[in-house]
Amino acid sequence: MFRHLIPFITVTPAELSSLITSTTRAVLEAHDLDASVVPETATVERPRNPEHGDYATNIAMQVAKKAGTNPRELGGWLAEELAADSGINEASVAGPGFINIRLAAAAQGKIVEDVLQAGDNFGKSEDLKGQKINLEFVSANPTGPVHLGGTRWAAVGDSLGRVLSAQGAEVTREYYFNDHGRQIDRYSSSLLASAKGEPTPEDGYGGDYIHEIASQIAQANPEWQNLPDDQAQELFREKGVELIFAHIKRTLAEFGTEFDVYFHENSLFESGAVDRAIDKLKSNGNLYQADQAWWLRSSDFGDDKDRVVIKSDGDAAYIAGDIAYIADKIDRGHNLCIYMLGADHHGYIARLKAAAAALGYDPKQVEVLIGQMVNLVKDGQSVRMSKRAGTVITLDDLVEAIGVDAARYALVRSSTDSSLDIDMDLWTSQSNDNPVFYVQYGHARLCSLHRKAADSGAQSDNPDLSLLTHDREGDLIRTLGEFPEVVKAAAELREPHRIARYVEHLAATFHRFYDSCQVLPKGEEPTGKDTDPIFVARLALTEATRQVMANSLHLLGVSAPERM
Repeated sequence: MFRHLIPFITVTPAELSSLITSTTRAVLEAHDLDASVVPETATVERPRNPEHGDYATNIAMQVAKKAGTNPRELGGWLAEELAADSGINEASVAGPGFINIRLAAAAQGKIVEDVLQAGDNFGKSEDLKGQKINLEFVSANPTGPVHLGGTRWAAVGDSLGRVLSAQGAEVTREYYFNDHGRQIDRYSSSLLASAKGEPTPEDGYGGDYIHEIASQIAQANPEWQNLPDDQAQELFREKGVELIFAHIKRTLAEFGTEFDVYFHENSLFESGAVDRAIDKLKSNGNLYQADQAWWLRSSDFGDDKDRVVIKSDGDAAYIAGDIAYIADKIDRGHNLCIYMLGADHHGYIARLKAAAAALGYDPKQVEVLIGQMVNLVKDGQSVRMSKRAGTVITLDDLVEAIGVDAARYALVRSSTDSSLDIDMDLWTSQSNDNPVFYVQYGHARLCSLHRKAADSGAQSDNPDLSLLTHDREGDLIRTLGEFPEVVKAAAELREPHRIARYVEHLAATFHRFYDSCQVLPKGEEPTGKDTDPIFVARLALTEATRQVMANSLHLLGVSAPERM
């Protein structure tokens, strides 16, 4: 489909930025002015008023004074040079020195060709080739199902991993299983109490899932009743961790989130990794003894205070495992370790970077992202409690309420810097107000369009893309051309929500195009080899649109249905 495309020069926003900077340098040098003031990239934006052109840049205003001229004069020189490029139909100066640019139809057509030729790979690049990134996310305590906050990272982390991989990085998706420490003791004592028919311990865990797991363990291991309490609790600890971990892995897999590595915190202690990391810090002088405890000189490396690593009773503090884990990640060959943590972990940013620096690593190899809280809303009121988990809403609750696609899209769609309310009424509605329905419907509509084209016998080969000159066609093509830059920005800024907002804009742009431009022959209009060339070109444009929608949804981990 869509073979033998006419070769045109392409002008995407990134290519236009490069063209503008190189032209600016050449113009300044030709006028004996300082070209060193030209930035590496030029800002290229879509004008609010489409009548002003396809794109605009403020580069003349940005550099003119530094170079030794005025913006209007420099803008005039640049507009004249840019207009001579084969990919640009018109360039003109506006206001105090803005340059408005209108692309040539041939250049826009090449964008469609690029999409169709790249297919699933459109939007991908090798910008991060050579980067080995360890991406750790979710990492819920093994004491219960994944709660709503962890669910946010299950969606966002998975999407970010897809985006980073699309930019050429080698990404290891890792789940850190916190199976060492006090919370496991509380979990096992809660299970044992449930098996005995006793109330939940004061600092224990409640909810139906505790009773379910305790019952499973008791039935499979009837000898527990004859064991001393300490041995019985150890049995419930071992079996309880296995069962909840299996549940967490199964739930995440059903949510579409898979991990390359499930790393057990306890292995750091059993393997001696914690002891080795502590010995290294002692030998390099970054661990000191005071008040019968061992302290990390974390304040020397940007933390707000020094941290206890070995407590006065000889037990390791929680940070001991964190220190050993950083060393393990970097020693495995990762040159960047991204931690995706909950809203109550702001203090970890400085302490993890300090730990890396104290071990002798570059603190820039550690990056911490913080996600804010998520609330589930029904009928305008917050849903406060899960019957099964007892005290929190879980991933299972969210999926049961609105489905996997809606849940993933709702969680990824907003910046993690802000708290998020998920309105169950909105995300279960089959209306254009529901963002995931709107986008998926757009993809299904495009698939339906091409099924109708095939049934009618409309030709789709040899499109003359230079015929795509309608304003709505131009809007749609330019939106397609912006996709690679959106993916790049999502990777650089760790913001996959940019993909969601982009694909919603793309869907809206497509619907406006479809309302304005006839795509298929009607009635007695000829098909086959006599199909009007404009329909052939528009079929190519709509297939390119379907492809970019599908690529966007894939990066979000959301399905692209062909029928709805």
